[in-house]
Amino acid sequence: MKAIILCAGKGTRLRPLTFTIAKHLIPIANKPVIYYSLEKIKSIGIDQVGLIVNNENINDFKNFLGDGEKFGLSIEYILQNEPKGLAHAVSIARDFIGNDDFLMYLGDNLILDDISKFVNEFRKEEELKASILLSPVKDPSRFGVAVVKGEKIVKVVEKPKDPISNLAIIGMYLFRSTIFEGIDNIKPSWRGELEITDAIGYLIEKGYNVKGHVVYGWWKDTGKPEDLIEANRKILDDNHFKLENKGIMDTLSDIQGRVYIGENSEIINSTIRGPVVIGANCVIKDSYIGPYTSIGDNVLVENCELENSILMDHVKLLNLPYPIDSSLIGKNVQIVNNERKPKAMKFVIGDMGKVEIVR
Repeated sequence: MKAIILCAGKGTRLRPLTFTIAKHLIPIANKPVIYYSLEKIKSIGIDQVGLIVNNENINDFKNFLGDGEKFGLSIEYILQNEPKGLAHAVSIARDFIGNDDFLMYLGDNLILDDISKFVNEFRKEEELKASILLSPVKDPSRFGVAVVKGEKIVKVVEKPKDPISNLAIIGMYLFRSTIFEGIDNIKPSWRGELEITDAIGYLIEKGYNVKGHVVYGWWKDTGKPEDLIEANRKILDDNHFKLENKGIMDTLSDIQGRVYIGENSEIINSTIRGPVVIGANCVIKDSYIGPYTSIGDNVLVENCELENSILMDHVKLLNLPYPIDSSLIGKNVQIVNNERKPKAMKFVIGDMGKVEIVR
C-alpha cells in the first residue's frame, strides 16, 4: 500500500502567512502540520508517499522534508499546477500509485484517532473498493457527506445545501486502483473541478462495495487561523511533546505544569505555565507565558503576557501593555510598545492581516 498527501492548495484562508510558507508547514506545537500526517502514515506501515504539491510550494516542501529518509519514508513529489479538484490530484498520481492500493490524506487535516483498524479492515476485506473516514458534524453543509446503511455507503454529496446526512467525509480515504475507473467517467462540477465525491459516487452506482468508517474522536481541518490555534491547544493538551528543559532558567523564574524549553533558551524573571513549548535560542524576560502556547526558535519576549497562541520563528514582542491571547504570529514579526513621542501606532501589515486594538 502507498499513500498520497494532497498539499497543492494555496492556503488563501491563512493569508498573509501563506504568502511565504505553505499552510501544511505552519507549526503546531512547534512541528509543521504535515509532520503529524507523515507520522500517522508511518504508524500504519506505509513507507512510500507521493506528495501532491504546486509549483509555488514544492521547494518549501523539499527543504523541510527532503526525500523522506529522516521519517523512515520515501517521498516523491508530484506537481498539480492547477487546482482542478481532489479527483484530478489523484489522477496525476496514477503513475506513482500504479496498481497498488493507496491511502489518500488531505494534507491540512489533523486526525488524532488511531487509524490502524480503519486500514487493517480495508487490507483484509478484498471486496472493498473504497473505505472512507467519516465523522458526525454540526454543520454538514461545509463538507462532503455520506449516507450510510449498516457500514455501506449508499450515497455521497459534496457540500449539500440541504444536508442528507451529518456524516462528514473528513479527509482520509482508502482506495483500490478501481477509483481510476470512477475518475475517468466523471465530468467537472459546477466549480470546474473533478470531485472525488463524484468518483466515489460512480463506484456506488456501479455496485462496487464502498464502506464508511465512523470516528468520534477529535479531528480538524487546519485551514483557518482559529483552527490552527485550536489544534495547537489540543496537541499540547494531549501531551504530544517531551517534557524537558534544555535551556537556562534563573532563580526568579517559575515553571508550572508541562513545559518544553529548547536548547540555549533563557528564562529570566518569568513564569511559564504549561502546557507550553518553547524553541531554541529564545529569550523570555520579565514575562508571563500562559497555557497552550507554542513559541518557535529565536524568539524574544520581554515584559509581555501571552497565552493560547502560536509564535513562529524570529518573533519579537516588547513591553506590550495588554496580554496577547488566541493569536497566530508569523515569522520575523515585531510588535513593540513605542515609549517615545509622538505616541502614534505604526503598522506594516501584509494582505489579509488582522489587528484588534484594545481601548
